[in-house]
Parts: sequence; C-alpha cells; structure tokens
Amino acid sequence: MIAAPEIPPEFSYAQDTDTRFSSDTDFSEDPDGRSTNSAKGKGGKKGKKAAGEKGKGGKGAGRINGHHQENGMENMMLFEVVKLGRSAMQSVVDDWIESYKHDRDVALLDLINFFIQCSGCKGVVSGEMFRNMQNSEIIRRMTEEFDEDSGDYPLTIAGPQWKKFKSSFCEFISVLVRQCQYSIIYDEYMMDTVISLLTGLSDSQVRAFRHTSTLAAMKLMTALVNVALNLSINMDNTQRQYEAERNKMVAKRANDRLELLLQKRKELQENQDEIENMMNAIFKGVFVHRYRDSIAEIRAICIEEIGVWMKLYSDAFLNDSYLKYVGWTMHDKQGEVRLKCLTALQGLYYNRELNARLELFTSRFKDRIVSMTLDKEYDVAVQAIKLLTLVLNSTDEVLTPEDCESVYHLVYSAHRPVAVAAGEFLFKKLFSQREPEEEGAPKRRGRQSPNANLIKTTVFFFLESELHEHAAYLVDSLWECGAELLKDWECMISLLLDEPLPGEEALTDRQETALIEIMLCTVRQAAECHPPVGRGTGKRVMTAKEKKTQLDDRTRMTELFAVALPPLLAKYAVDAEKVTNLLQLPQFFDLEIYTTGRLEKHLESLLRQIKEIVEKHTDTEVLEACSKTYHALCNEEFTIFNRVDIARSQLLDELVDKFNRLLEDFLQEGEDADEDDAYQVLSTLKRITAFHNAHDLSGWDLFNSNFKLLNTGIENGDMPEQIVIHSLQCTHYVILWHLAKLSEGSSRKDDLVTLRKQMRAFCMMCQRYLTNVNTAVKEQAFTILCDLLLIFSHQMVSGGREHLEPLVYSPEDSLQSELLSFILNHVFIDQDDDTNSTGTNANVQLEACFTSYYNDYGDIIKETMSKTRQIDKIQCAKTLILSLQQLFNEMLSELGHGFDRSSSAFCGIKELARRFSLTFGLDQVKTRDAIAMLHKDGIEFAFKEPSPQGEGGPPLNLAFLDILSEFSSKLMRQDKRTVHMYLERFMTFQMALQREDCWLPLISYRNSLQAGGDDDTMSVMSGYSSRGSSIRSKKSKPPAAATESSSSSEVWQQSMQTPVMMPSPHLTSTAMRDPKRGRDDSFMGVYPLPHDQQQPHQHPHSQVTWMLRQQEEARQQQERAMNYAKLRTNLQHAIRRGTGLMEEDEEPIVEDVMMSSEGRMDDLNEGMDFDTMDIDLPPSKNRRERSELKPDYFDPASIMDESVRNMCTR
Repeated sequence: MIAAPEIPPEFSYAQDTDTRFSSDTDFSEDPDGRSTNSAKGKGGKKGKKAAGEKGKGGKGAGRINGHHQENGMENMMLFEVVKLGRSAMQSVVDDWIESYKHDRDVALLDLINFFIQCSGCKGVVSGEMFRNMQNSEIIRRMTEEFDEDSGDYPLTIAGPQWKKFKSSFCEFISVLVRQCQYSIIYDEYMMDTVISLLTGLSDSQVRAFRHTSTLAAMKLMTALVNVALNLSINMDNTQRQYEAERNKMVAKRANDRLELLLQKRKELQENQDEIENMMNAIFKGVFVHRYRDSIAEIRAICIEEIGVWMKLYSDAFLNDSYLKYVGWTMHDKQGEVRLKCLTALQGLYYNRELNARLELFTSRFKDRIVSMTLDKEYDVAVQAIKLLTLVLNSTDEVLTPEDCESVYHLVYSAHRPVAVAAGEFLFKKLFSQREPEEEGAPKRRGRQSPNANLIKTTVFFFLESELHEHAAYLVDSLWECGAELLKDWECMISLLLDEPLPGEEALTDRQETALIEIMLCTVRQAAECHPPVGRGTGKRVMTAKEKKTQLDDRTRMTELFAVALPPLLAKYAVDAEKVTNLLQLPQFFDLEIYTTGRLEKHLESLLRQIKEIVEKHTDTEVLEACSKTYHALCNEEFTIFNRVDIARSQLLDELVDKFNRLLEDFLQEGEDADEDDAYQVLSTLKRITAFHNAHDLSGWDLFNSNFKLLNTGIENGDMPEQIVIHSLQCTHYVILWHLAKLSEGSSRKDDLVTLRKQMRAFCMMCQRYLTNVNTAVKEQAFTILCDLLLIFSHQMVSGGREHLEPLVYSPEDSLQSELLSFILNHVFIDQDDDTNSTGTNANVQLEACFTSYYNDYGDIIKETMSKTRQIDKIQCAKTLILSLQQLFNEMLSELGHGFDRSSSAFCGIKELARRFSLTFGLDQVKTRDAIAMLHKDGIEFAFKEPSPQGEGGPPLNLAFLDILSEFSSKLMRQDKRTVHMYLERFMTFQMALQREDCWLPLISYRNSLQAGGDDDTMSVMSGYSSRGSSIRSKKSKPPAAATESSSSSEVWQQSMQTPVMMPSPHLTSTAMRDPKRGRDDSFMGVYPLPHDQQQPHQHPHSQVTWMLRQQEEARQQQERAMNYAKLRTNLQHAIRRGTGLMEEDEEPIVEDVMMSSEGRMDDLNEGMDFDTMDIDLPPSKNRRERSELKPDYFDPASIMDESVRNMCTR
C-alpha cells in the first residue's frame, strides 16, 4: 500500500497532489474546489452543448484541429503529432483539453479518429457518423475500409519512424487521464465514449483493431488506477483532518472547516464511485475477454497491466479474484505470455509486506512455478528461478527440499543466465547464513574465518551433485553473487595446509581433491574474467572497474600462491589428480610479482618441486601439466626467465641423456630385454614427449633415435605397444617444430631438404604401422598420418609461404587405399572387409555409411562432403550417385531382382538419397550442373541392364529411379523438362503404357520431373494441378530463367530434336483431395497424344483399377474419421464455451510446454465459467478492517456456476 503523504492543515482539494493547476482545472472554481459551472452538476450530466454554444467556432482562436499554431503542426492531426513524438506529450494533451472545453464533440471526434488511425485503418469517422451511428456500426464501417493487403499496423511496423510509436501512444493515454483527472473524466461523456469505443474495437475480428484497442484500454485502466489511488490517499487525509478538527475543544473547533471537509469527502467518494464504474467497465468489457485472446501479444499486454494494478494499488487488486488470472495464464503456450506472468509476480513478491496476501496463491501455484524452471524458453526459466528466489526471501517454509533440489542442479546448466539465476538461489538458500562477527574483535582469517564453513558447504554440495567435471560451471554460477566467498583463497589454503582446530573434523581425501579443483576454477575465473568453455556469451569489452578488479585479483592471488604452492605440491606430491590441478595455478600468475615482491626463493622452491614431480610421475596428465608450467614461467618478458630456462635445460639434458643411454642398451639386448628396461625406456620417453609438446627440443636431435626405435619395432615386431605409440608422437612433434621454425622466416635449402626427407620417411613408417597387429598402434599411426597430410597439403603455401612448396606432400594411391581400409575396418566396423575403392571414388564407401552412422559421424561426413563439393561440384555429384548405385547393386545381390520396395534395405537407400539431396542446399543455380549430371548418370544406370524376364519386362535397375526421384526437387524448372526428354530416349512406346506395380518407379520419377514444370499439354492433370504449381513456380522462378543457358542443358541438346515419348500423368492421392474436384476414374489411364498419334481409348489395367479402388475406400474411411473428430471437438467446445466465442472469465485452455513432461498440472479445470468480481475499492485506511478470507478463487469448484456443476455431476 502506498503511504499517504502528509498535507498541511489548510487542505484544499484543488491542490491535494500538485501545487500547480492542471489543464482541465476550471478557473471559475473557488479555492475549495467547488465549481460554479461544474460539468458534474445534477443538471449538467451527459448533457450535450446548446445549439448556440456548439456553433461558436468549435475551436479556440489561433487553433486548428486542437493544436496551437505556434507548434508548427497546425495542419497535423493528433495521430501525426503522437507519431512524430517531437512535442512534449503534456503540451499535446493540453491542446486537446482546450479544444474539448470549446467543443467536446469535435474534440472527441479527433480522439476517436486518433484510435482508428493508430490501428492502421485509413478510414475516417465523420461528424455525421459520430452523431447518428452506434459504435458497432462505426466499427463495422471502419472494418470495411481497412486495408487488408498488408498485415502491418503502427504497433507492429518496423523501422526508425515507428520505433517509438508504442511508447508515445501509451504516454499520450497516461498523460491524457492525468491531466483530465480533476473534472473532465467525471463529466460522464468523454470517458463513456472512449471506453465504449475501445470495448467495441477490442472485440473486433481485425487483429489491428483488437491489438491497438486492448493496449489503449489497459493503459487507460492503469491511468485510472493511479487516479483511484490518489483519491484513496486524499480521502484518508481528509478523514484524518476531519477527525483531528472534530476532536478539538468546542471553543477552538471551526464548524465551517468541518463542513468543508465533509463536503470534500463526499465529493471524493462520488469521484471514487465514478472511477470504480469506469474500471469495472474496462475490466469486464476488455480484460476478461482479451487475456485469453488468440494473439500472444494481446494476452501479454493484459497480464503485464494487471500486474501493474496489483502492485500499484494492492489494497484493491491484490486478492485471489485477480491473482487467479495470472495463475491460469502461467500455463499459456507462448513463452512471452508466461514471461509476463512471472515478471508481474516478481513485483509482488519483492514487497514483503504483501506476502500475507499471496499465501493462498503461493500454495496453489507453487508447483507450477517450480516446473517453469525447466521451461523450454530460457528467458522464462530465468525469471521463474528469480521468482522462487523472491519466494525464498519471504519465507523458508514454502519451498520443500524437493523444490529446492530441482533448482540446485540448474547451476550446471550450459545456458549462463539460467545458471547464474540458479546460483543466486543456491547462495541465498545455503550461504546466506553467516556467523556474526563481534564488533571490535580482530578479523578472523584462514581456517577461523566466517567463510570457512561456507567453503566447506560448497565442497559438500559439489560432491553430492556428483558432477565432478563441472566445477568451473559451479564457480561461474556463484561468481556474481558470491565472488567475495569464492575469492577467499587464504581460507582455502589454510583448510588444506593447517591442522584442524580442536573439535573440528578434518577434510577427507575426496573433499581435499574437490576443494583444490574449486580453488583452481576460482583462480581461473578471477584471472580470465570470462565464463568457462561451453557457456560463453561472446566477447565482451571489460569496463575500467572490471579491469582494475582483475589486476588486483591477479596480484593478490600471485602473492598468496607464490608462497603457498610449493608446500602444497610437497604435501600432495604423490597424488596425481591434486598435483595436476595445483600445477595449473602458475599459468594465471602475474610473474612480475616474483621480482617486485622479492619472492625469488619461493620460485626456486617451486622449480625444485616441479622437478621432483617429473621424476616421480609417469602419468601423462601430470607430465603435461609440468610442461605447461615451465612454458608459462619461461616468459622472456620477465626477469625470472633466465633462472627458469636454466632449470628447464638442466632437466631436459638429464632426460635426453638418460633416454639415449637406455635406448642403446635396450636395442642391443633385443629379445633379451627385460620388463624393467622397457619400463625405463617408456617412462623416460613419456617425459620427453610431454615436454616436446610445449617446448622446442630440436637441439637434442630426437628424430634419429626415435626413427631407429620405430624401425627396429617394424623389423622385429615385438616392440611394446606404449613405446611405439609415444615414439610416434615424439617424432611427430619433431617434424612439427622443424616446420614451425622454417615457417617463421627465411629458410635454407638444406633445411627444407632435410625436413622433406624426414617427413616422407616418417609417413612411410606410419603407413607400415597401419598394418600392425595392435589396434592402439594403428590408431596412433592413422591419426598422425591424417594430421601430416592436412598440414603438408597444398594449403601450406598460402599466405606468402611459397618457399615451403617443396614440402607439399600428396598421398599415393596405396596410402589412400590403406587409410580407407582402416576407416572401414575400425570406424565403420559393419562394412564388408572385401570392399575396395581407389582414386576418384575413394569417398563412395564413406558416404554410403552416412545413414548407418549418422548419429556418431554425421557432422564429420557432411563437412567432408561440403569440402569435396567446394573442390569439384560435378565430381562430388558423381561420387554420390556412384555410392547409391553400389548400395543398390549390393541389395540386388542379397534380395534378388524381385525384391519388395517396402523392404528396410530399399527404404534405407532411399533415405540416404534424401539426406544427400538435403546437402545441396537451397541455391539451385550453384548446384545446377552437378544435379543435372547426377540425374544423367542415374538414368543411364537404371536402363543399363536389360530385364531378366526378357523383352517386355522392366529393366533390372528400374527401381533405382524411385531413389533418383529424391533429387528431382533440386532441379531447376527448365532443367526438369530437359531431364524428362533425356529419360524418354531410353523408353519405348510400350513402357509408357505399362501400369503394373513393377513400372511404378518409372511413373513416379516422370511425375517428379513434371511437377512444377512448364505448363503444356504433356500432363493429363495440368488443368487439375496447375493452380498450385504455377503459384510455386512464379515464386521460385529466377528473373531470367527462360533465357539461361547451361552446360547441363547442352549435354542433352542432341536428344531434343524430336519428342519420342508421350508424357506421363501425375500420380495424385485421392485421400488428399475433395472427390468433387477430382477427375473421373475413366480418365486415369488415358494419355492425350498429339493429333497425329491419337490412339483408341484403352481401359486401365485391372491392377491399377484395384489400387484406385483401395485408395478411394481408404480416403472415405479417413474422411469419416476426420469428420467424427471434428464433430466431437466442436461439441466439446460448444459445451465449454456455449454460443459465444469467448465467454466471460473462462479459465484458458492451456498447453504444457515444458522441456520435461513430468509433473504436469493435472488439476487444471478447463472450460469452466466463473463469476467476474466487481472492482470494489477499499474504504479509507482509518476505517479499514481486514475482511474474512474469501473463497479459493483458484479452485473452480468453489465458485462454479450451478448449471455447470450440475452438468459435471451427470
């Protein structure tokens, strides 16, 4: 409730809320506010002006159309002024009010036309229409004049000119009511006319009228609510002053002032009654119908405004009879409407004083709000979580542990706004309770700080969620609300290093691992200042304040961890997981602090610990973490570089010397080498390989030793698997580092020759290892080969690196074949082992696996196909059609030539063709030649083999045309005719007359070529289906399509001399058309021929006749089922709604749009009619008593109409 402001004892109504006079204040009023010529007088209610009064010019001197001439808009109508938005809205309203005082009919006509024009209607309401026609007749006339060619209207038109129209429109209505609130709105003429007009327009079938008038009515209602609120405040003030004056002693009591206050209170009460009537008219006439309008924008407007009313004037509107509309609409099928519901409720729950009035609503709709946290619209989910956070702030008892847990797990959501909102909820629930610190006591730090228990709680929550790879997501979710807690690194270090206090339980090993992981994530978040991978929202420019915070955090973390990291590594040196996370911390240090903070001794300690870890561990992750730490510390920009570089060189010298010595002994022992020797070689090779990944070890000449090791493994065949794998990887790094040095600057010819020899020798070595018996070794060799072929391809000379051209390497056919065999044998493991393909057709077998392995490798295969199409469109199309032909041949060999076209094998090939077709995209011009060549090869394949049944039978591969038809939609319109004529070259006259099932692929393919083609006499169904096809063709036909020439059409130019075959009919489904519009069955088998080739009428084949009869029966049965379904649906709607389109106060039919269908609201009662409550403004505060709790308006049974209740009990 908005508190009433204090007013001085000399209370005057005319100045109750403002010290200045409003535009509609009549200066003939006395200071007490009583008008000598008030429109609210008994004799002046709703009376029209006298004839003489109406003929006095209508508008004031110097004014045209209600606007001052000095505004420069003398010829503009009200709509144009608001549309431009150049003038202050108050001056625009003042001009209209002045016009209304001179001639209210003319001014009202301006206002009516304003609303009509704001709806986008070009019609104009004349003075005669206004005087002699009812609102319904005026609206009908305006509907007839509405421009239906365009669906746009001012509220929906895009562009800078209309960008601010909606805000100006709403501001105009608000200012109009505010400026008229003292007299004009009570004259029972202006408001009655406007409300009646907007109510009629809001019930129009025209969307523009309905949308605009609903927005106007809702904003008008909001403005009236403000007026009603001011009246309530003034009544309370008046009553308080009256009581104070009456309680004075009789001698000091001013009776005249008492009478004045009584009169003021009476007038305010009358005004309040008027406002109640206006609001009731708008609420019942507009809101209760439009809050469930078919247009989402209109429903959203209604819900948004009712939320404003409840928040603005809670004493009148915040009760169950209005809250129910928001609760029902939370099930709306459109996200924007559900969003408005949540934002409206947030404004209510934010005020804790209103929580008592929301108890029943909360208990009734809490489950729905909780379920909306999983809404498919992320914006809705975010607002639902924020609303639950406000509910949590109001009381802890409403949300159950199950409700809270459903929100907790959203901190791991990939959508950052959802995760941040859930993080705030989690922080408020679990971390808002802190131990109070005593005033004057020294601040507790480390393990004794107030954050210690909260950090432990974070660790416990992370472990209980069992998502141990998502610590970065958890930290990011809590960062905005709990950054102070998460950046208490001193407390985290203390929990890890210090002994627990007496009576305190120490962290377990699992909890310490989780704490270290969380600590690393907080350091990364503070140093990088962006969300983790997978949750990024794009690059964002940091503010100066954020940059300063980042620098301060990096400085503080470096000062803390530079000292604490060596003892932490020493404590957890044997734990690979902990050490891996701890070693990543120096990557985020400000290394200058080591020098400026005199922390060199801690750097020495850190380097010693890293060296010990390298010597102790052989785990790849630990070694790579050590390598990256050295790389981060070896930065030439800082003074510590020399010290770190010396330590790194010493370590690498020891490792390489040890490796060469062990390798020589290992190779000499040969088959006599024991497992210890192999382990020593492997562990040293692992360390060298891990360091070679991030450091250039070219100075140690590792290529020869590794190549010798690999060659020995090939010759003997008994080399341990892991040694070969790491040796291949190490040699790969040698090649890449050598190439990197040559790419940076000028390179000598000798260096290029050396690298070329090493690269080719290594590729041959990897190729030999592709035939190794060990799968892991083959996979490593395959991966390295693919990388090298990509790096040393022709693309490496681009970007001004032409000097590297001698290094370009093109794989030989034998290598391509072995790589393909590896894929077929180890990736697509279901493929036959004996399939071979080389040269141009190497991609055929890969593309044949597109459907079978789409879920696993679909994206990779599609990208490969896209790249091959960019290289050569024609060759790519040939590859696709060849793959389909091979699969078709394999199917024939398995099923025989009499296979069933509904079999899974044939349907699978057809599905593959459909997916191939989709990869060509929508630009038919770019793919024109490729698609034409594809059809050409497909037609030739279909007629290549003769019929196994002898002359007169279908060709062996004729069914392939059914597969080829999947690509017909990619042909341009003029190319379809060319392809059709090329098809006729392979057909005989007898083939065109065949109607057996075995010939259906040919019929289907011919129809696919004729669909959407040029209209001519070739199609027997042209008159039947040309309407739809011509419309499509007009939209899709390029401007110069008829004059284009293409290589695809030239291919068959020789075949277009004379038409050999007559055209075929379209196959049409009778189940999809009205039988009255269909053709007679007797025409189904007749083909119109040229005049010189007329044939006698032939009856359709019996098989075709039977098929058509079956289709007709199926169509009739489907029609009966659809008619029954429609009848049943209409009956249900009639029972629900009666005869009206939208009965008053009906609960909306909702649709669940949740990502998870669990927990649907089964207790919604659809189709029930409810009584709409009258708006009853509360009495003044000093007389207000809390009434008894009203019935549960959220339970339809409690206020159900008797007729509906009786019908439900039958």
